[in-house]
Amino acid sequence: MSRLEEIKDQLRPGKVYRRQELARWSKSIDRDLDALLKDGSLKKLSQGLYYQPKQSAFGAAPPDEQDMVRGFLKDNRFLIMSPNSYNSLGVGTTQLHNIKIVYNHKRHGEITLGNNPFLFQVKHHFPKTATPEFLLVDLINIIDRLAEDNQSILGNTLEKAKQFDAAKLKHALKNYGTIKTQRLFLPVI
Repeated sequence: MSRLEEIKDQLRPGKVYRRQELARWSKSIDRDLDALLKDGSLKKLSQGLYYQPKQSAFGAAPPDEQDMVRGFLKDNRFLIMSPNSYNSLGVGTTQLHNIKIVYNHKRHGEITLGNNPFLFQVKHHFPKTATPEFLLVDLINIIDRLAEDNQSILGNTLEKAKQFDAAKLKHALKNYGTIKTQRLFLPVI
C-alpha cells in the first residue's frame, strides 16, 4: 500500500481536517496534500482546513456547517444562528441575510469556509441553542445594527415580551442581555 493510500485509508467522508492533523500521517504533507486535492480525496475549506467529500444523490457534498465551524475553531463551544431567525419572532424584522453568525469564545470577523460566509463574534455567554427568549434578548442587543426602523421593532419586541414565560425571559436577559437591553426590558418583566 502506498503512503498516499495509507492516508486515504484514514480519511472519513464528511469529516473536516486541519493541516496538522493530516501531517501526522505524512512525511511530506505539502506534496501529499497537493496529490489528495488533485485526485479529489480532499477539498479545501480555507487556509489549513480540508474535508473529505461525502457522496450524496447529487454528487459530492460539503461537510455539515457545525463540523466546518468546529474544525475551524478547534472548539465545541459555539452557537451558529441566522439573523433570519429574528423574523420568526413576529416583531417586524423582515430582512433576509445570506450569512450565519457564529457566537464563540475565540474568533472575530467575517470568514468564508468553503463557499459559506460566517460572521464570527466573540461573546462570553450564549446558549447551546437559540431559544425564542434568547432571540428576543439578542435582537435588542443588536438593534442598532439593523437596517429596519429600530423604534418600531423595539416597541413591538417589548410588547411581544409580555407574551413570553417571565422566568425564562428573565433568565435569558440576565445571562445574555447587555446592560442597555436589561434596562429596556425592565418595565415589561
